[in-house]
Amino acid sequence: MNCFQGKKVFVTGHTGFKGSWLLCLLDYLGAEVMGYALEPNTNPNLFSVIKGDKLCRSVIGDIRDVSFLRKNILDFKPDFIFHLAAQPIVLTSYKIPAETFEVNTIGTANVLDGMKLLDKPCIGVMITTDKVYENSETGQAYKETDRLGGYDPYSANKACAELVIDSYRKSFFNPDDYDNHNKSIASARAGNVIGGGDWASNRLIPDIVRALFKKEIIQIRNPQAVRPWQHVLEPLFGYITLAEKLVEDPTRYAQGYNFGPHSTDLLTVEDMVKLAVDIWGEGNFEFSQSPNQPHEAGLLLLDITKAEKELNWKPKHNAREALYFALQWYKTYYKNSSDIVDLTFLQIDNYWKNINQQYDMD
Repeated sequence: MNCFQGKKVFVTGHTGFKGSWLLCLLDYLGAEVMGYALEPNTNPNLFSVIKGDKLCRSVIGDIRDVSFLRKNILDFKPDFIFHLAAQPIVLTSYKIPAETFEVNTIGTANVLDGMKLLDKPCIGVMITTDKVYENSETGQAYKETDRLGGYDPYSANKACAELVIDSYRKSFFNPDDYDNHNKSIASARAGNVIGGGDWASNRLIPDIVRALFKKEIIQIRNPQAVRPWQHVLEPLFGYITLAEKLVEDPTRYAQGYNFGPHSTDLLTVEDMVKLAVDIWGEGNFEFSQSPNQPHEAGLLLLDITKAEKELNWKPKHNAREALYFALQWYKTYYKNSSDIVDLTFLQIDNYWKNINQQYDMD
């Protein structure tokens, strides 16, 4: 099913890593896209590499600018809204906690406010994170019904964003009153995505790639930390699938969903670094944790049973495969960057065909 052909899709955060991949995916599916975000904040950046301004109507703006954001949503009159704009780095949230809350929590409310004022049907997929759960680090895989919370400012403000989404769903987009407002929203919880084109600071794969490219020693902060590693296309196709399900039944699927790897696909940071060195063909690493290092969760697991059963979504690649596709992208970029747009769309096309083959077998 492809319900995006010729439809208007409003994407916040389109200049970021996941947002740029989503632009390529929506272009592949034939959508008309307006993107709303700040200028890219890394050099290089994926948005520029893929010539993202040719894939959408790109608007540079801050989601804290309520009037400008609202004007663009109302003028565009989208059929779908994907909200990805955020301050996405845990360590950065320790440096600018208030700003992170303002962007990630109030920004989400601003997007939902704009959607509320639309005089037409609209579906919204609000992207939060796998870190919205109150994490006891006991090995429990968190379900969508588990308690929200957060130790660090980033996790806490994304948990707050989930409360904002739930409040808007109950107060303004209540499924029981759908025939009057014609709006449907769901939240998507995923994190630790890897893939080509991420050059952010304080993220494992970009840090690994920078070190490998410069032939420097890879510095590892938390070698035994376990994360739900997944290729960026896994959750993005999850978001697309969720939006399609909301078209099919805008009341039943107006909920929160986890998107992550299978619980048996567990790798530590150290495991990922060793795999990266193996796939790249060379490299060395060392542990560099500081005694003054801010707290970061050591263990985080998601239960994806709900997405598997209700959305018929499941991950296609394990962590090693995800890492291979990511490093294939970076190697191609550094060898001949003119080939990278073709490779990006080839990876999307291969993933799409993988999904269709699965449905044929089912």
